[in-house]
Amino acid sequence: MEHWDEVRTAYQVARQGTVSGAAEVLGVHHATVIRHIDALEARLGVKLFQRHARGYTPTESGEDLARVAQTTEDQLQQLVGRIRGRGADVSGELMVTSIVELSNFLVPVLSDFKDKYPGVVLRYLTDARVFRLEYGEAHVAIRAGSVPDEPDNVVQPLTKLRIGFYASKSYVEKHGLPKDEDDLVNHFFVGNDNPDGRAPFQQWLRAKVLYERVVFRATDTYSMITAVRSGAGIGFMPVAQGAEDPDLVEVMPPKEEWVAPLWLVTHVDLHRTAKVQALLAHLKEAVKVLDAAHS
Repeated sequence: MEHWDEVRTAYQVARQGTVSGAAEVLGVHHATVIRHIDALEARLGVKLFQRHARGYTPTESGEDLARVAQTTEDQLQQLVGRIRGRGADVSGELMVTSIVELSNFLVPVLSDFKDKYPGVVLRYLTDARVFRLEYGEAHVAIRAGSVPDEPDNVVQPLTKLRIGFYASKSYVEKHGLPKDEDDLVNHFFVGNDNPDGRAPFQQWLRAKVLYERVVFRATDTYSMITAVRSGAGIGFMPVAQGAEDPDLVEVMPPKEEWVAPLWLVTHVDLHRTAKVQALLAHLKEAVKVLDAAHS
């Protein structure tokens, strides 16, 4: 890291394509940029850029350096995020990630937490990818399915996500409802575009009907739920969402084998910080209230 300033300068020149562009991003004079590039090339003994009238184009060596520099820059920013998350008070940025299906429950709970701790800036992240807590991409993750097993994470059970089986009234008007499980083969379904999806309810359906009966397939649950509501077929969604929609009909009572366990996941480095502990306690209390209401 002794010459990190020079490496970062080269990275920005590669990104911006010009000395002036890199100088503006870095907040330095363009002569400083040129000096850094010249010094780095002399030290490494290779040309990192081809100079031309339109700017600087990285050579193969320059591209290699830029890739490494980008990774280092990202990790340094994530480190800063982790360090900032270690404060003793409940304030600052708090990043929470979950599956989008939990938004109906989580958003009001997180909003209530924000009211309780006005010094917190909440970021609620529902991207399909798994956020890496070890890189500071999130402080708290709520994950569904099998128990997470990444090293250095603290995993606690939160609750179970009850899944229901629903059809829209428009679907029922056209096709009726299955008389029993044996009659499922005569109906149409909404499901995951991956026939080998690991969700327990999708595996249950796969065992009951041929995949060709899944006539509307999607890669995200929001689209699948919307398709069910639109009458494209029978499908699954959290009971909390299906039960409150007057245009949906429950096809059969929820089965225990459809249940998806939910887990609270934190990184060991941030687990004991005040704001993470405050949020964990808040989430557990909200789930306790919800479970009592449904019992």
